[in-house]
Amino acid sequence: MSRVAERRAPDKPALGIGLRLLAGLLSAGMFVCVKASSGAVPLGEIVFFRSFFALIPLVIFLLVRREFPDGLKTRRPMGHLLRSSFGAIAMFLSFASVARLSVAEASLVGYLYPPLTVLAASVFLSERMTAWRVGGVLLGLVGVFVLVLPELGGGQANAQRIAGYSYGILMAVFTAGALIMVRSLNHTESPGAIAFYFVVASMIGGLLTLPAGWVLPEGRTLALLVMSGLFGGAAHIAMTLAFRNAEASRLAPIEYVGLIWLVLADFLLFKLPISVSFVFALPLVLGGAAFSVMERRSIRGMQDDRRQVRSQGR
Repeated sequence: MSRVAERRAPDKPALGIGLRLLAGLLSAGMFVCVKASSGAVPLGEIVFFRSFFALIPLVIFLLVRREFPDGLKTRRPMGHLLRSSFGAIAMFLSFASVARLSVAEASLVGYLYPPLTVLAASVFLSERMTAWRVGGVLLGLVGVFVLVLPELGGGQANAQRIAGYSYGILMAVFTAGALIMVRSLNHTESPGAIAFYFVVASMIGGLLTLPAGWVLPEGRTLALLVMSGLFGGAAHIAMTLAFRNAEASRLAPIEYVGLIWLVLADFLLFKLPISVSFVFALPLVLGGAAFSVMERRSIRGMQDDRRQVRSQGR
């Protein structure tokens, strides 16, 4: 038996789904902080602060698990380099897209990555392409279109908007690659190490933009930058643990629920009314997430039927 097989823990889909939902909620908090501070500080500085303060929950997580610093040892340094590079590039592209588009538009383009994750997981990780997973992804994607399409009308496509769409599409590609690498690394590596090296790589990437010109954040802006890091670090821990407990293609439909948190944040924090499109999109998005859970119940039902048939045969 290989070392990978020895260390690979059995999947726990329910736990993985719960952790992914929590990661989406924490990511929404980070996103709100980033959006609120984007007009006051440059992109690279936001990435640096988000990554630097994310180290606090990550180090606490490692200390609680007694994995610091021993838990940072790795058998796959190139795997961490690839995953961290994908993740850091995706973060830059995501923040750049949000700065040039509305929240709805950036979310629409960004949510191309769950279907890409399903396809990549099937090709590179040999995960199953079940009808439940494909259906969940498609249903969630329809919900995203229903939610944001009314907000895409109006406004001419200028160079800035075209750049925003381009950044969003590229972000989706790199995010899918990063998530596939997380799933692959989780077979042999500590979740804390996966998160730690990604944060360090992103922090270095942000620091490299210092010569381009940074500003000294004060008061509210500084607090937002700090909170973006704390939320981001906690979200990454939850996301990494989620992919340790469930297949990437199983979790893909759950990604769409994160868009709901963002719409609710607009309503509760920025006092924007809930649109009619949101009411129609909500059951579609939640339905896509529910498909992931229903697959588990369907499998259990078939297993119970088989056991019952075998017992009757005896």
